[in-house]
Amino acid sequence: MSQILPFLPLLLNGLLITIALTAVGMVVTVVVAFTAGLCRMSRRRWLRWPAGVFIEVFRGTSMLVQLFWLFFALPFFGVQLVPFAAAVLALGLNEGAYGAEIVRGAIGALPRGQREGAIALSLTPYQRMRFVILPQAIPAMIPPFGNVFVDLLKNTSLVSLVTVADLTFRAQMVRATTGATAAVFGTILVLYFVVAYVLSLGSNWLERRMDPARPELRETLLRRMLRSGRVAGS
Repeated sequence: MSQILPFLPLLLNGLLITIALTAVGMVVTVVVAFTAGLCRMSRRRWLRWPAGVFIEVFRGTSMLVQLFWLFFALPFFGVQLVPFAAAVLALGLNEGAYGAEIVRGAIGALPRGQREGAIALSLTPYQRMRFVILPQAIPAMIPPFGNVFVDLLKNTSLVSLVTVADLTFRAQMVRATTGATAAVFGTILVLYFVVAYVLSLGSNWLERRMDPARPELRETLLRRMLRSGRVAGS
């Protein structure tokens, strides 16, 4: 272990890159998931079919191949991405495809009466989605999205293959220099676990905060529904 102590700042710098990849990848994942998930539920074929193709392709192919394609193949089509951008895009698109099914499943699981009640209040489709459907569906999405984010964190280790100097990339450098394979990979194993555990704690906290059974949250949702109903009926 003493062999890698001088290289600990190098590993911590790599950890910061990994955290940055995870944070930006989470944002891209959420945007992609909601866009693709809602489009797949659309009645318009020109939205539903492309969303379905995107989801099946990115769920059905290896993220490593997607990463290589974005970084090594796109330049042949005149698009050159820097390693960090290619890594974030691959992570966000791949995990976003899984997240899209979470969005679709959570919305589809809502009781039919919720939509019928919103229609009875003369709410527009946008108002129904914003004030009735999403506030009830999002709490159900949080636990599976927490798993998606932890999986995203673990998949950041693949980006070292396109020269992104993340934690795994730096660990390989330290291992090549010191030869302390067990100590190096044992250290980054602990670091990955700590970050994943923090993500799990954050997901659990958000799940409690967004619990629709909380009285104050239920009252807030009810007020929004009534207010939007009055606006739609005026």
